[in-house]
Amino acid sequence: MTTMPTATLTDTLLDFEDVAMTFPDGTVALSGVDLTVKRGEFVTVVGPSGCGKSTLLRIASGLETASHGTAQVNTDRIGYVFQDATLLPWRDVRSNVELLAELNKIPKAERAAKAEEAIQLVGLSGFEKHLPKALSGGMRMRTSLARSLTLEPEIFLFDEPFGALDEITRERLNDELLRLFHEKQFAGLFITHSVSEAVYLSTKVIVMSGRPGHIVDEFEVPFDMPRDPEIRFTAEFGDLVGKVSHALREGHA
Repeated sequence: MTTMPTATLTDTLLDFEDVAMTFPDGTVALSGVDLTVKRGEFVTVVGPSGCGKSTLLRIASGLETASHGTAQVNTDRIGYVFQDATLLPWRDVRSNVELLAELNKIPKAERAAKAEEAIQLVGLSGFEKHLPKALSGGMRMRTSLARSLTLEPEIFLFDEPFGALDEITRERLNDELLRLFHEKQFAGLFITHSVSEAVYLSTKVIVMSGRPGHIVDEFEVPFDMPRDPEIRFTAEFGDLVGKVSHALREGHA
């Protein structure tokens, strides 16, 4: 069935019921997925390569249509951050950040103000005139995030946005993303291969099986928001990472 965006005010922003996805070549990517994301939740999905994690996001965004089940999205304010920053190389940071607002026909003065706020939020003030080729990988991802922030999304979809970055940059951007989540109060659905990243970012971690992907376990993350970066080095954090990793191995067996 088709993803159905609506504008109704509800605490549940995304609701998948028995969602399955079979591609035209016969590949069964997803089977029987039940998943909800509510306001104030940051839900991260971990699973082996090819289990349909990115397909979940594409269905949520309307880029794909589920073969079976119901995929309900209760907002039309959706932010999408891809694995690659997908910046236009001939546009500077400010122009790239303004792009989605421009495509949505937001008036010039308003989109300029939104872009300025977003650039400040992601820590890129002073780099407005830089082209993408002059930015580090982390700065390009910050630009991509700022671009989506201009539309003030109620739910953000993240498709492994930090996977190609070095560990130090990745941890720094994890901290920045949590700060934005706490400040802007959007909901998040985040895809990653990193169990420690999943636990650190999330209010809930979903574990998927190998293809066809289905949910084999889920874990509530008990650590308070805003989250202290030092939580990564505690026994409680390590214990939860271990439990998620075990479920991931069992689901892939």
